[in-house]
Amino acid sequence: MPTVRKRAEKKSGRSTSSGGARDGKTRENILDATAQVLTRKGFSGTRLTDVAEVAGLQAPGIYYYFPSREDLIEEVVRRGQVAAREHVTAALQELPSTATALDRVTAAVEAHLRSVIELSDYTTAAIRNIGQLPAEIRSKLMKEQAEYGKVWQALFQDAADAGYVTPGVDLFAARMLVIGAVNWVPEWWNADRDDIDTVVTATRNMLLGVLAGGTPEPEPHATP
Repeated sequence: MPTVRKRAEKKSGRSTSSGGARDGKTRENILDATAQVLTRKGFSGTRLTDVAEVAGLQAPGIYYYFPSREDLIEEVVRRGQVAAREHVTAALQELPSTATALDRVTAAVEAHLRSVIELSDYTTAAIRNIGQLPAEIRSKLMKEQAEYGKVWQALFQDAADAGYVTPGVDLFAARMLVIGAVNWVPEWWNADRDDIDTVVTATRNMLLGVLAGGTPEPEPHATP
């Protein structure tokens, strides 16, 4: 009796002689295509036929690599979560030892913003769709989300301990307001209209408005 894998190969027109390297490349193409479609259409609007069209294969062939649509989307969102966390962590590691707690918060905000806009469709897909996912899938992704949350919790707590936060400010609320505002940027940002450096500076100044003790930066295109 033919296996599920062979039935999928037959439907998709793929040969069983394909090597591991080719399989790996096709799998990555499917994930890339899913990230693009998920970013544009959201969880409810993402269909395997759309993914297959972008990936350049027949829809049944996707089951050769992923058991279901939900498993495929879960993998894309997980990758987006990891990419954002690793991008922010790397930016923090590159800061000099003289960086203040406020420097670290603003650097993390900038890194997160750039990951949302510039890094990849994976990050944008994760941010836009995490709240739309069924509870079963979302619960599987909570561990990674919690790990990223710990990074931000520590950053804001360090800033407060260093005296950069007005006493009485709720750190959780402040953190969620800042991250929420940054996550919303892809919904209105237009590369042809909005210079990313201007958006980064505006975001940093917004953060300095939430926290105390910082001096807003001049806008990149502002006239002295």
